[in-house]
Amino acid sequence: MSFELPPLPYPMDVLAPHISKETLFYHHDKHHAGYVNKLNALIKDTEFESMSLKQIIQTADGAIFNNAAQVFNHTFYWYSLWPQKTTPSHDLHEAIERDFGSMERFVEQFSEAAVGLFGSGWCWLTMDEERKLNIEATSNAHTPIEHEKIPLLTCDVWEHAYYIDYRNERARYVEQFWQLANWEHASKIYENGAIVWKYCA
Repeated sequence: MSFELPPLPYPMDVLAPHISKETLFYHHDKHHAGYVNKLNALIKDTEFESMSLKQIIQTADGAIFNNAAQVFNHTFYWYSLWPQKTTPSHDLHEAIERDFGSMERFVEQFSEAAVGLFGSGWCWLTMDEERKLNIEATSNAHTPIEHEKIPLLTCDVWEHAYYIDYRNERARYVEQFWQLANWEHASKIYENGAIVWKYCA
């Protein structure tokens, strides 16, 4: 099996002014594509060549893990963004209020975790097997699906996600992330209790 770069779920210019077309070009067509190409080269003629992306992430280590996880993380990130304003479903909104106190408090805690993560990585809203919501900050390529957590939303805080638009001001990028957060996608995952693997098989 070889993996392909998934297309963006929207035109490259529609997230502006929050995320520019130039950023999306480099982030998707260069960085994300690079992870896909590197993964394919690494798994060729190995036991991983016949595995799904999820299986690779949960069994590999080193460079194969890093590239496989980054293929998933980036694909999930694209679906965590949407050009039109969205809101959580009633059920997800209630869960956020239950587990964080309020929507405002959740946004504050998530933003603090994203801005405060040392170095490169990701900030996630996840759901555990008891449907409890959590905020998780993971370094480098690490991802909640390593541990069977279900991601609902993620914000990429590697510098290549924001440096063209915001230079070193990660906090300003995270603030703008909330203008794009795809709550419809997060709500579908919450209601289904599982992510859709069709875009990262």
